[in-house]
Amino acid sequence: MTDGDTITVARKRIRLWGIDAPESTQQCTSNAGSAWPCGRRSAAALDGYLLDKTVRCQAKDTDRYGRIVAECYVQGQSVNRWMVQSGWAVAYREYATAFVADERNAQQQRRNLWAGSFQMPADYRRSKRTQSAQRAQAAAQTPAHCAIKGNISSKGSKIFHMPGQRDYTRTSISPAKGERFFCTSQEAINAGWRRAAR
Repeated sequence: MTDGDTITVARKRIRLWGIDAPESTQQCTSNAGSAWPCGRRSAAALDGYLLDKTVRCQAKDTDRYGRIVAECYVQGQSVNRWMVQSGWAVAYREYATAFVADERNAQQQRRNLWAGSFQMPADYRRSKRTQSAQRAQAAAQTPAHCAIKGNISSKGSKIFHMPGQRDYTRTSISPAKGERFFCTSQEAINAGWRRAAR
């Protein structure tokens, strides 16, 4: 599972019709105010629900990514409906209204996502796209003399490389990932980056 609204059946990726689940990187806020990985937990709930069960899907459409959009069933019960009823996904009103009543019930019962607060998945994706576009625009506006490379490692560490350091020429910058150029080492440090050891 990549998230709580996409499954793989017979090696085909299927987008569950009429529902929208948190993205795998999405965090929600518990009733007590602490963050929790609701995107990963939504996917895990779906995975657990389908474990060792036969899944049948009824295709409705194909999305812009080429995935089949379908309502899927386990033992005659709609998986899509179960995700919304359980509070692990919301009704995706932009495409269907079949699960709106189920969402309302999950919200009233404060099930899973609804036990605290969260950003609607579509709004979360939109804000991520906006942030990526803003980072790319900022990187494009970086003055030519700003040659310090602010790189983010696979573990999330923010490291900057100065011209002349060993890994400087091998380091590429991806503004979409939040990486950027700095004009001074102090600017990089103030932004929360640390200097590369070599």
